[in-house]
Amino acid sequence: MKVAALFSGGKDSAYAAWLAMQHGWEVARLVTIQTANPDSFMFHHPNVELTKLQAEAAGIPHRFVESKGEKEKEVADLKRALSGLGIDGVVSGAIESEYQKERVDLTCEELGLKSFAPLWRKPQERLALEEAESLEAVIVSVSAEGLGEGWLGRPYDEKCVRDLIRLREKTGISVCGEGGEFETLVLNAPFFSKRLRLRETKTVWRGSSGTMEAAGAELSPTR
Repeated sequence: MKVAALFSGGKDSAYAAWLAMQHGWEVARLVTIQTANPDSFMFHHPNVELTKLQAEAAGIPHRFVESKGEKEKEVADLKRALSGLGIDGVVSGAIESEYQKERVDLTCEELGLKSFAPLWRKPQERLALEEAESLEAVIVSVSAEGLGEGWLGRPYDEKCVRDLIRLREKTGISVCGEGGEFETLVLNAPFFSKRLRLRETKTVWRGSSGTMEAAGAELSPTR
């Protein structure tokens, strides 16, 4: 099975791609859509330019498509990004969002492709711990009660997940960030031959939400 993986640079898309590889599928292309809309319902926004370095680290050809991020028109951008790749299916990191999954499924159906969502409806606590164990990632965006500026740049490791579980008991947030409470950036994954290193970062805080933007990054040996 030859597939393309929708790849945002965050933990869910990276882990979904890794699970596809473990199934024995060939991930022949990483596909990234850069949205101009920070409130996009479909696509991850912070630090998406770094997917180019991540794809290089993975040694997988990369298609990078820009989108204005206009609601529903994003589906046409997705179709354009997935067209002509010579693949059998598409892997996505959807967990709970019916909005995202339905639109990926519909686009795949129109293109005659199979749609795979290996993270779909997995228990979030278990999934979060699996991702924390398999990937090296950091939190680069927060937008929820209880997630202050100190969470930006924090490693998404087991301790972080345990803290999120405790916070969920108070505020009801998703420990996977599925409701947009936070977003992550993967620095290393099992299918990377090099590690992404952030040389310089900048924190932008607006009211009760903020992002950590990479002002400079490079690839370095994994060991």
